[in-house]
Amino acid sequence: MAVIWRDEHARNLAERYGVTAGSDEASPLWLEMRPEGLVLGGDERIYGHPISVDFVGGKAAHRRRFGGGRGQLVARACGLTKGVTPSIVDATAGLGRDAFVLASLGARVLLVERVGAIAALLDDGLARARCADDPDVATIAARMQLACGDSTRHLADIVAAQAFDAQVVHLDPMFPHREKSALVKKEMRVFQALVGADDDAPRLLEAALDVATHRVVVKRPKGAAPIAGPAPNHVIEEKNSRYDVYVHRSLKRSE
Repeated sequence: MAVIWRDEHARNLAERYGVTAGSDEASPLWLEMRPEGLVLGGDERIYGHPISVDFVGGKAAHRRRFGGGRGQLVARACGLTKGVTPSIVDATAGLGRDAFVLASLGARVLLVERVGAIAALLDDGLARARCADDPDVATIAARMQLACGDSTRHLADIVAAQAFDAQVVHLDPMFPHREKSALVKKEMRVFQALVGADDDAPRLLEAALDVATHRVVVKRPKGAAPIAGPAPNHVIEEKNSRYDVYVHRSLKRSE
C-alpha cells in the first residue's frame, strides 16, 4: 500500500525502505516526523493513535527493568540460559518488541521486516536508542541490526548479506493474533492495511528451518494449531501464548 509522507525527514526514511508515495485521496496511512520520532498513523477511529518505535522509554523501559530477564517466555524459547546467548534472527520483526527484549539479555539480533513503512519506524527507533542518554539502552541497540526484506522468500539471502550467524530464528506470524484489547486490534489494522492477507506461514517456517543452524521458535496463541509442516520438537507455554520449538541441534555454552 502507498503511504503519504508529510515532511522531508519522513520522506527520506520512507524512500530508503522503498515506501511508495500515495495521494491524500488514495492512501489512508501517513508517515510524519514528530519531536518524539517518526510516527505512522491514519484515521484514529479506525487505526487508533499513531504508531512509533520507542526503545528508550515507555513499555520497553518497563519490560527491560521488570520483565523477568531470562525467565521470560521468549528468552526460554530462544535458548537464552546461563552461559548460553545465541545470535537470533527475528524474521518477523514488526515493531521490534521481542527483538529488543532479546538484545537486552545480551543476544545479537538481526531484525528482518518486510513492510517498508514499519522498517522506517524501526530505523528511526534504533537511531534514537543508539544516541540515548542511558548508556544501557545505547549498548542494547548496538546489538541490533535491521534489514528490510521478505523472510518468506529471501531470508537466506538477507542473512548472508548481513553476514549474520543465524543460530536461532524467531517467528511471530501476524495471524491469528493472540491479543484482544481494543488498542491492539487497532494497531493490527495498520499492519493488515499494509500487508493484506497473511497466509504464508508454512513457507515462512520452511525458510526459517533452512536458515537456522540450531533452532526455530514460533510464537503461537495458546490453543492454536501448529503451523502446517513438520511437528515441533517441544512446546513452551504460559497462560495465553506458547512457543513451538523446532530443534536442529543443541545450543552449547561455548557458542
